[in-house]
Amino acid sequence: MEQRTIEVVPDAERHGTPGSQFTLWFGASMQITAIVDGALAVVFGADALWAIPALLVGNVVGGAVMALHAAQGPRLGVPQMLASRAQFGVRGAVLPLVLVILMYLGFAATGSVLAGQAVSRVLGLPGTAPGIVVFGALTAVVAVTGYRLIHAVGRVATAAGIAGLGWLLISVFVRYDVPAHLGNKPFDAAKFLLAVSLGAGWQLTFGPYVADYSRYLPRTTDARAVFRATFAGTVLGAQWAMTLGALVAAVAGDAFLADQVGFVGRLAGPPAAAFLTYLVVVTGKLTVNCLNAYGGFMSVVTTVTAFDGRSRIAPRARAVAIVAFTATAVVIAIAASADFLDNFKNFVLLLLMVFTPWSAINLIDYYLISREHVDVPALYDPQGRYGRWNAAALVGYAVGVLAQVPFLAQKLYTGPLTRQLGGADISWLVGLVVTGVVYYAWAGRDARARTGARTRPGRCPPAGAGRGAAAAGPVRPRARRS
Repeated sequence: MEQRTIEVVPDAERHGTPGSQFTLWFGASMQITAIVDGALAVVFGADALWAIPALLVGNVVGGAVMALHAAQGPRLGVPQMLASRAQFGVRGAVLPLVLVILMYLGFAATGSVLAGQAVSRVLGLPGTAPGIVVFGALTAVVAVTGYRLIHAVGRVATAAGIAGLGWLLISVFVRYDVPAHLGNKPFDAAKFLLAVSLGAGWQLTFGPYVADYSRYLPRTTDARAVFRATFAGTVLGAQWAMTLGALVAAVAGDAFLADQVGFVGRLAGPPAAAFLTYLVVVTGKLTVNCLNAYGGFMSVVTTVTAFDGRSRIAPRARAVAIVAFTATAVVIAIAASADFLDNFKNFVLLLLMVFTPWSAINLIDYYLISREHVDVPALYDPQGRYGRWNAAALVGYAVGVLAQVPFLAQKLYTGPLTRQLGGADISWLVGLVVTGVVYYAWAGRDARARTGARTRPGRCPPAGAGRGAAAAGPVRPRARRS
């Protein structure tokens, strides 16, 4: 069982290769929810002929941003959201952390609806709710065990996903006249951009926890290799699943919308093939749901310790927190399983609004301002280099969120500029650009040289360490470059 929580992973415990990132993110992306995500592009009006390349554009752009976060893990050795204290301040980082926790709960709950359907079919349980409960228990066991088992499940999900979704893709072409369902609608820029947003949203929402699963890699691991492995795994896995979803929605229509999990089981063929397909669904969902539970726990601990000064918690408290998080997601899933497709689409687009500004701030600070130099012990010290709050990040984040409002295209609200664009949702692009410009202009001129420290390897503040321990040791500032 994993013993580490939010403290720095010591060099003696580092292990693995960049290839582990490929299988983890391929397995996490090549699953039933990504199929639904791809189907949404067609369900909401795009022709599959245009939806598939649009989803690819979104996956590539979002996957590149996501993989840049992953590359931070080996160098820093800390969870992703804890590292964002370097931008927002030790306590200022609580703002995006609260939103991240809500994101984990939302994805865990929506994913559990589909996984619960598959579990109920495999075990012959009455209704979806019992399946959701069983799936929640599986999630808790794997997430409590921790890092190594999560990666092992990812490897299994990769092999199962290639076989299962490969067979389903073949079955679509065997059972339906796919070419006859392509190119029947003219190109629609608004629908094309919606599909791009769905692909990008899938990838960008991994950003707040992707480095949690690369932080155990040896410090000497090539960051470019981590980037390539993560990018390839997440883009290939997601695009494969989303392409299948777009084709299924195009050829099956209402038959898929009424029962997504049941439809893929019937598409697989005879009962034995359907049974194996349901197992593939469960395995893929188990991988990503464990990421949600594990990342949710990390975010809760990072939030709490911003105020009490601890750098880790006891294993028993860790287990209790993960179980409580998973139980909450199960309750939400049981209560909110109706209108899944529409709710999921709006959920993903809403997350884009609040997480693209966070990504812009984190990446610009790490790669362009601090140039990959971070004072790791100061991440635990409210009195240290990064302070309690960082106005540049907090204001930039708020401006980035607000700048997107006129461009939103959601069920609850459509911005005035969105109507001028024919309904196209480009809010996430606006959020990236505006936030990046505001933050870089402000933080880049910060005379306090907040980002001038060199990364201090191997320093792990002891459990319960306060301000003095976290700030111990000399920090050599480097010359600032304007």
